[in-house]
Amino acid sequence: MGKYVAFLRGINVGGHHKVPMAELRKEMAKLGFENIITLLNSGNIIFDSSEKEEKTIEQILASHLQTVFGFTVPVIARKADKIAALVKSNPFEHTEVTKDIRLYVTFLKEKTDVDIKLPWTSEDKSFQIREIQDKTVISVLDLSKSKTVKAMEILGKFFGEGVTTRNWKTIKRIADKCK
Repeated sequence: MGKYVAFLRGINVGGHHKVPMAELRKEMAKLGFENIITLLNSGNIIFDSSEKEEKTIEQILASHLQTVFGFTVPVIARKADKIAALVKSNPFEHTEVTKDIRLYVTFLKEKTDVDIKLPWTSEDKSFQIREIQDKTVISVLDLSKSKTVKAMEILGKFFGEGVTTRNWKTIKRIADKCK
């Protein structure tokens, strides 16, 4: 058994696409996943699986959730040790955090060949893509620079819809729960 993290995209947002965490854990257990922990209500799941391929876990889980809940639930899975390595690398180490700074990690479904010079900064200087590591994008949003936040729109433009984003604090909490 290996330890994995699955990130569900677009659930429990604004009263739409409701997926109760207790029911999610029950459905995952039916699929043979073990030691299932959900974190927050936004679709962060830590679990053990005998399946070794992230892509296969994504397909199994997405297909089952669509059948059970009646709508598409995009799933991105990562081995827990990849999340631990990301946290250990501390990509935001030299970032001064203020009340207006948001640190984001975006997970991509597929490896990207997007051709942008890093670090990439938006025209209004409010959003910066710092690095792309494998299928992970590290970015910073500065709310003091712009009243209109278009960070997720920018990420979608560069990387498509097969992405999901979490804040750095959530990623660190997930890594702690994986230990």
